[in-house]
This record gives sequence, C-alpha cells and structure tokens, in this order.
Amino acid sequence: MDIHIILQALLIILVAARICAEIATRLKAPAVIGELLAGILIGPSLLGWVEPYTAIKLLAEIGIILLLFKVGLDTDLFRLVRSGWKSVVVAVGGFIIPFLLGWLIGRYLFGLPLLVSLFIGGTLTATSIGITVRILSDLRVQNGKVGQIVLGAAVLDDIFGVILLALLYEFAIGGGVSILNTGRVLAFILIFFLAAPIAAKMISVVIRYVDHRTEIPGLIPTMMVSLVLLFAWLARQVGAPEMLGGFAAGLALSRRFFLPLGATLRSDSRFAHKIKAQMTPVIHLFTPIFFVTVGLSLNLHRIDWSSPYIWTLSMALFFIAVISKFAGALLLRESWPSRLAIGMAMIPRGEVGLIFAELGRASDVFDNETYAALIMAIGLTTLMAPLLLKAFHAHYHRELMPQRKG
Repeated sequence: MDIHIILQALLIILVAARICAEIATRLKAPAVIGELLAGILIGPSLLGWVEPYTAIKLLAEIGIILLLFKVGLDTDLFRLVRSGWKSVVVAVGGFIIPFLLGWLIGRYLFGLPLLVSLFIGGTLTATSIGITVRILSDLRVQNGKVGQIVLGAAVLDDIFGVILLALLYEFAIGGGVSILNTGRVLAFILIFFLAAPIAAKMISVVIRYVDHRTEIPGLIPTMMVSLVLLFAWLARQVGAPEMLGGFAAGLALSRRFFLPLGATLRSDSRFAHKIKAQMTPVIHLFTPIFFVTVGLSLNLHRIDWSSPYIWTLSMALFFIAVISKFAGALLLRESWPSRLAIGMAMIPRGEVGLIFAELGRASDVFDNETYAALIMAIGLTTLMAPLLLKAFHAHYHRELMPQRKG
C-alpha cells in the first residue's frame, strides 16, 4: 500500500480522535467514548474516509500494549492492602458473577458456541480503573472509605481480567477450550509474573544509572518502550497475548509495587514518577489509535438492524453488566448508600472491555453482530456510571466523602 495513504489515514485518525474526545469530555462523557465514535464516524460505517488497514492495526496493537502498560503503572497494590478484605469481596463477586452470567446468557439463551460465550463473559468482567479513578477524583471522594474499596477492587479486577484474557486468547488460537492448555498457560503466567518484576527492577536500575550520566535526551521513553516491547514479545513466546507483557512491565515499575529484594531493587517513587511523566505523551499518541480502530472495525452497514438478535443481546449484556457489579458490593456490611455507590463505581467497562471485545473480533471469535452488541453494552456502561455517581453524590455526599480525623 502506498505510504501516502497510510499517512493520510493516520492524520485523519489522530485529528478526529482529538476533536471527538474534546467534545465528549465537554459533554461530561469519558474521552474514550469520543474516540470510539470518531472511528465510527470516519470509518466504513459513515464517511468512509479510513479503513482498518494492516499498518493502522499494527499501530493499534502497540497502543493496546502501551495502554496495558499504563494500567499496570497506575496499579497501586497498597490500595488493595489498605481496603483489605472488602475490596477482595467486591472484586471477586464483580468478576465471577458477570463472567458466569455472560457465559450462561450467551450459551443457553442465545445458543452461541462455548468459546464465544466465554469471551462474552470475560468481556463483562472488566472494570475500567482509569474511568473509575477519574469519576471518583472529579467528585473528590477517592480517599474516602468507599473510594478506597472501589480502587482496591478495581486493581484486583485488572489482574484477574488480564489473566482471564490470556486464557481466552489461548483458547482462541488453540481452537477450543482445553484443561491441559489452561494449566500450561496459568503456569507460564505465574512464572512470567514472578520473573518480570525482578527483571524490570534490575533493568530500571541500569536505566536510572545511565539517565543520571547521559547528555542525550529521550533515554527513558526509548528504553521504556523497548522494555515494554521486550516483555510483550516474551509474553507471546510463553503463549499469552502480547498485552500481558505490557501490563507486567507497568506493574513491575509501579511506584507502589513491593519487591522485598534489598535496597537496590526497592521502588524509587521519584524515578517511577519520572517514567510515568515521560511515557505519558507516548501513550497518549498511540492509545487513541486503538480506540479509533475499534470504531473502524465496526461496520454498521453489515449489521441487520431489523433482527431482534442484536437488540436483545445488547440489552441483555447491558443489564447483566450493570446488575452483576453490585453483587460483591451487596455482600458487604456497609450502609445501603455505600453499597450502591461501590456497585455504581464498578460498572464502567471502558478501555478494558474494549480490549476484550477487540481481541475476540481479531481472533474471529465474534461475528459482526455479536461484536456490535458488546460495543454498545460497553459504551452504555461507560456513559452510565459517571451520570449515576454524580447524581448519587448530590444526595449522599456525606457517605462518600473522606472522614476527617480528630
């Protein structure tokens, strides 16, 4: 393909993503919704300016890996420790219930194949920690009891979700569900997560040492992207999706990651903050390409909108996606307003749900109708959570605000 076509497509993608994200945020919606709609607008569904070319898909894959790196980098395991068992209850309930309900609905209500149903259930388990943090921060309740429980649960949800994603990926490329392959992938993931932090910490010591002595700018972004790509390649070599490597690299370099291997490998919060500051522009360049590509891959003209299947499936998935996230919260011995607020904050699927859906589409697990139904359900949950929480906060702000000491 001619290079000028790719350059033109990339130009349109970046500009459209930015404009639509700006409009979305001004309308009090998450930016990811604007970027998704940008792909639908400029893609085959409407204007037809851009197609999901192979080169664009490659850049989107890099965007996914860097996005998971950011998720890992933002993961604060101390949040989980601080909130204790309550976050574990919320996370486990909010992970198992939507997975089982999604699988049951797909398999027995709509008669979908086993692998498709498992992918649907997996997509519904996700919670977008990025959107959740943004909502709680806007309301200034992230440091309250409810905020700490939600953030701790979202951290655990991310870890569960990435492991499940690796298993479903193995099932997709392996041609079906296999207990032997499940055990093998889980063993590889365990080894990978044990070895990756040690390797990342050692490499970061070298990078920090060189960074203090080099006079050439750009060392940290260059070496960090190289490290992420190395981990992505290693993850693929052990049979897991490349994005698992990005998540492991971010988690290992998180300023809140605990590694009891001596002073030389302890987390340096200043250096971790410097990594995040210098990597953020790179991440913000590539991740919109992924979200726009999701919209590009969704051709609305190929969907039979007169068929009741897509409407009943999307509404069923949306209903499950909403009610299932309240399951863990309702098990807590908290006031009803607190339990409801926790459930609402866990609803948005956002970018994590889109990663699941896109992996299913790219692996030829989802057909166009099922993919569209999932995208609609993910989009609705992402839009719904901020509106619900803001309205709820207006009436029950005392339940959500941090308690003053003394």
